[in-house]
Amino acid sequence: MKITTKTILYCSLALILLTFCGCGKTADENKPISEVKADADKMSVEKLKSMATTYKDAITAKKDEVEKLASKLKDIPLTEMMGEKAKTLKADIDELNKSVSALKERFDVYYDKLKEKGGDLVGSE
Repeated sequence: MKITTKTILYCSLALILLTFCGCGKTADENKPISEVKADADKMSVEKLKSMATTYKDAITAKKDEVEKLASKLKDIPLTEMMGEKAKTLKADIDELNKSVSALKERFDVYYDKLKEKGGDLVGSE
């Protein structure tokens, strides 16, 4: 039975998403920034802290996945770097990096609003 890298990646991402959905709060990388800012303006310090932590955790999970894929990419012999497996890994890494950037942009909104209201993330691990 052959399990492809994409299958493993998609299953891992699905598991991560299910984990966040189970907590009742999700890090939505597709939510418009204007909507994130409007929501953040209405939130209490505790809710801002919770949302910033949710985004921070999502970013960390995706960065960990990028590191795993990058490690797999390093294991590919130089002669196969233009092959399909390497291209797929590179594409997956690019997609994850785009996702991390989108999540970070939204995290920054919540975190900046949290700091503005005098809160921080220390001790919210």
